[in-house]
Amino acid sequence: MFDHLKLLRCFSFTASRDWLLKQSFSNAGLRSVTTDLSHGNPLASTSMHCWIPKSPNRSKPNLLLLHGFGANAMWQYGEHLRAFTGRFNVYVPDLLFFGLSSTSEPNRSESFQARCLMRLMEAHGVERMNVVGISYGGFVGYSLAAQFPEKVEKIVLCCAGVCLEEKDMEDGLFKVPNLEEATGILIPQTPEKLKELIRFSFVKPIKGVPSFFLWDFIDVMCMEFVEEKRDLIKSILKDRRLSDLPRIKQKSLIIWGEEDQIFPLELGYRLKRHIGENAEIVVIKKAGHAVNLEKSKEFLKHLKSFLIDCV
Repeated sequence: MFDHLKLLRCFSFTASRDWLLKQSFSNAGLRSVTTDLSHGNPLASTSMHCWIPKSPNRSKPNLLLLHGFGANAMWQYGEHLRAFTGRFNVYVPDLLFFGLSSTSEPNRSESFQARCLMRLMEAHGVERMNVVGISYGGFVGYSLAAQFPEKVEKIVLCCAGVCLEEKDMEDGLFKVPNLEEATGILIPQTPEKLKELIRFSFVKPIKGVPSFFLWDFIDVMCMEFVEEKRDLIKSILKDRRLSDLPRIKQKSLIIWGEEDQIFPLELGYRLKRHIGENAEIVVIKKAGHAVNLEKSKEFLKHLKSFLIDCV
């Protein structure tokens, strides 16, 4: 344990890649900003970090990119960013308890995350937006569209198990047997758990990654806000029933990896049925939960078709 920490102080591949992504985001015309959303209330401090346009063009539409668990937003959208910065004012926030965003409020629901996001967007003068949400980001994006229908134009939900129910865990829909096991994998604290997350996320996971690199990733990406992130996962499952989920009215694109082992494809079809005629679903073959990374070009093709071509 101590040996790997000594090595990390000398060189961190994860931190180096993170630095390169920051340069890439800056070169794409974005800047890093942290916004205080507390409104002067010292007892309930909330701040959210976001990559925002250096020079927003108010004649362009706005695009909000929401990340899931795992590496931060830059890692999840780095390959796709430049495809949209020419056509949209692009905003890439850290959700609460990821990156540089946090709150002292006890609320861990995706509806609270969505309300904080809306305050963030309003603070940056954004009145209407298109939304892309990957996995947990899709839960938050769906809640944003449901709570603020006049603010959200189109929405893309990627491998977001919004339609899951608490009883699905008991009924054996998921590969993991219980919530404790799920949180252990989604917030890995050891190389073994990170390997499990990789196996669950990819159809063809990279094998033989040295433990040093796995410890490095965990040390940089997974050690902060561990309990808070566990609470976020518990919150999305507790007492969840499909009958309580509002139907959003926006034009929606659902993208799913055919072999998703975290949120099985059945949840994608369930979501399509729930939203109804305003939703279309695209199933990407030979892809798992991390479809945005595993089939990056195909994922981007569908995003562009929906957000840009179908105007």
